[in-house]
Amino acid sequence: MTNVSGSPADWYFEDFAEGQAFRTLSRTITEADIVTFAGWSWDTNPVHTDAVDAAGGRFAAPIAHGMLGLSVAMGLASRLGIFERCSIALLGVDDWRFEQPVHIGDTVTCTVTILSVRATNDGRAGILDREFVLTNQHGAVVQRGRIGLMVSRRPA
Repeated sequence: MTNVSGSPADWYFEDFAEGQAFRTLSRTITEADIVTFAGWSWDTNPVHTDAVDAAGGRFAAPIAHGMLGLSVAMGLASRLGIFERCSIALLGVDDWRFEQPVHIGDTVTCTVTILSVRATNDGRAGILDREFVLTNQHGAVVQRGRIGLMVSRRPA
């Protein structure tokens, strides 16, 4: 696991290497998180918002929206401070998998691994192919996928 050192402004394309892995802080998912997400996304599926209905369902209780987990993973990665100032553009979310449900009270952590680094065709920026793995407090993988990012090169 790579330790993050220096201020966020210190990280540029040249500081990343294939195989680097960064572990984020943890965050506990609350009922308020799910209710708020349902409100602004308009996704009020009973599996997320109806405790009585969900109690009789597959998961026996309401679960977090899959996209809430993805959003939390992105937020946790931003808290690392290494992508904030060098980020130019998010390039896409690929092969994202929802492997296990995230329950109210689960505490999740994200590991971000740099799968590859390459310069853009014009050489003015860099591309990071990153794997995100979101795990719960038991170490179980709940979500995973790849998120590409274009980043700044170190100024001359």
